[in-house]
Amino acid sequence: MKNVGAFFTIFWFTLVFALGGCTKKNLKTDFDLLVSETLRINLQQEPPSLDWNKSTDLTSSVITNNIMEGLVDYNLEDPELGLSPGLALEWKADPLGKVWTFKLRSGVVWSDGVKFEAQQVVDGWERLLNPATASEYAYFLYAIKNAKKFHNGELKNFSEVGVQVLPDGNLRVELEYSMSYFPSLLTHHSTFPIRKDLIVKFGDRWTEANHMVVLGPYKLKIWNHDQAIVMERNEFYYGEKAKIKYVLCYMINELTTAINLFDSGKLDLQNGLPTREIKTWRQRKEYVEHGLLTIFYYGFNIKKAPFNNLKVRQAFASAIDRKQITDMLAGGQTPLLSWVPPGMMGYNSQVGIKFNPDNARRLLDEAGFKDRSLFPKVKLAFNTNEDQQRIAENIQAQIKKNLSIEMELVNEEWKVYLTHLRNDTPSIYRLGWTADYPDPDNFMNLMAGFSDNNHTGWKDKAFDELITQAAGTLDKNKRLKLYDKAQKILTEEATPVIPLYSGVSQSLVAPRVKGLVHNGLSRFVFKKVRLE
Repeated sequence: MKNVGAFFTIFWFTLVFALGGCTKKNLKTDFDLLVSETLRINLQQEPPSLDWNKSTDLTSSVITNNIMEGLVDYNLEDPELGLSPGLALEWKADPLGKVWTFKLRSGVVWSDGVKFEAQQVVDGWERLLNPATASEYAYFLYAIKNAKKFHNGELKNFSEVGVQVLPDGNLRVELEYSMSYFPSLLTHHSTFPIRKDLIVKFGDRWTEANHMVVLGPYKLKIWNHDQAIVMERNEFYYGEKAKIKYVLCYMINELTTAINLFDSGKLDLQNGLPTREIKTWRQRKEYVEHGLLTIFYYGFNIKKAPFNNLKVRQAFASAIDRKQITDMLAGGQTPLLSWVPPGMMGYNSQVGIKFNPDNARRLLDEAGFKDRSLFPKVKLAFNTNEDQQRIAENIQAQIKKNLSIEMELVNEEWKVYLTHLRNDTPSIYRLGWTADYPDPDNFMNLMAGFSDNNHTGWKDKAFDELITQAAGTLDKNKRLKLYDKAQKILTEEATPVIPLYSGVSQSLVAPRVKGLVHNGLSRFVFKKVRLE
């Protein structure tokens, strides 16, 4: 971006007129006031979607988690990430944990003044499960009685799904099996209520700033696509009003540009830093580092040759030294062989394919590629990002050294990359997953045959049965044994994915920002943040 300083000065003065309605006479005063009332963050890229039933990425969730709330919320100040009331004041289960009742808040209204009702929760869940919505998160509600059958088209009438608005206006949910952590699922944006009337009226344009209505502490004021989003305090919010009036969200993919803006006082929060300079960042007072419940991995499209061959996949997994990657990044990341990340129940460092180049070469020979010239050309795909480029180049070099295989690297802008991933999955692709709720089920069901977030084409009945059984098991030790078996199938026996490492959040936070809570879910919620 050329002449960055001039661009942002013009952009800011444009916002003054848009938000403040000022005149040229008091422009400087209003400009200074706006800066004092605005938290400025960098999203890095355009949110692919603000349709909370459909969005799947962290960029979009930064916005949706501030403009909306679900029945249940997290206490992000609690290290254990305990649950707290959201749109539901309280909830309780029957003795078996199969039937849940949610008591909803009264007096809650949307940002246009319309009353919030339980039916809007049901509408949101019906839309999430409707096959026509094509949500990759529909499986989140499969635990509800008949939800999976409705999503698969076996049932046409949503009234047969186990969710009911009670005469007192509260919500009753019946599950297929016991699930102690079911309320945790309802913290996720895909389960948030919707305004069906506005979606019908505006179609896909309901998420635009001039159409969207919300229930959260902020509302969408401006969406200048591919440049910036402005959130404004929602004065109709049921809880304590947000302390900051505006949140300005830039979309600056070039980290050097973003950091220059931070250093010049034009940016308050930059999450995600180039790891090449990690030693320098750690010496700065604005630097914040926090462990995440997250994994980064490479997936195979097992429907495309040569990765339709199990031994080829196992050979690639054996040929990659994860520690070499984390040493290069040097930001506190943990090498990962298994699927569940460190810090979460179910993590097992003894599960997974270990680095063994000799075994990797043997497996590739046995797969029919003793003559490496017969190995087809493959592309390794990843989203445009400095660190992801470094990781891809490292893995490209390791595969060449240990297997004598050349790979072509292909990178795309985030939104384009996600579309490509869904419509024509590359032979090898890069993705990550951050916990939506702090339970191993959230990571294990990602790779289930019924998960639309599983882009590998791999399905395994035994794996699906194990994780479903584990989800309905209340005994912790029994759950752990079931997850160990499932992880062995995933990372050793079938190998549709190669776990690489567990991540760390690295941010620069301006000194004037107070009250920002960093957490293992990488949730940025701004309603309690203040500026000094």
